[in-house]
Amino acid sequence: MNSEQEDNEIPNTFRDHWEWRRFRAWELHKAGWRQARIAEALGVTKGAVSQWFKQVRAAGLGALRSRREESGRQPGLTDADLERLKACLKQGPEAYGFRGEVWTQPRVRAVIRKEFAITYTSRHVGRLLEKIGWTRQKPMERADQRDEAAVAEWYEETMPGLKKKPQRRDVPSSS
Repeated sequence: MNSEQEDNEIPNTFRDHWEWRRFRAWELHKAGWRQARIAEALGVTKGAVSQWFKQVRAAGLGALRSRREESGRQPGLTDADLERLKACLKQGPEAYGFRGEVWTQPRVRAVIRKEFAITYTSRHVGRLLEKIGWTRQKPMERADQRDEAAVAEWYEETMPGLKKKPQRRDVPSSS
């Protein structure tokens, strides 16, 4: 069956119920039904039926076909892109100007934006990392040059003097 025949024949199978409804409207029209009656029978507006028939007159019966598989947002990163992302991440965060050897979601998000010109939320970046087999990492919030002995000394000697002292009760109040 060539494409010209397909455009002039009603298919036996339909992609969805909306497509079936449009082709059914055309069948009823060919059987002599009025547009208002077709609209009532199919539960649509008269304007919808009018638009369908206008499309058939302009482009043939193929205009009634559903185009659902073409709609919707396409995935931003293909499988090949995900492999390339994996290779980028293997270079380490310092290769992209980050301090430390930990990949965080915001860092990976920045790499994706730089390498692929696509912006994702940090949450979705977590899903992508999971998809490529990487685990999420959380950096330690301490400086590399932290001196644990100096911190302990500060807590013992300086911290007690900074703590708030209870007020003396034997002094009369000014209020």
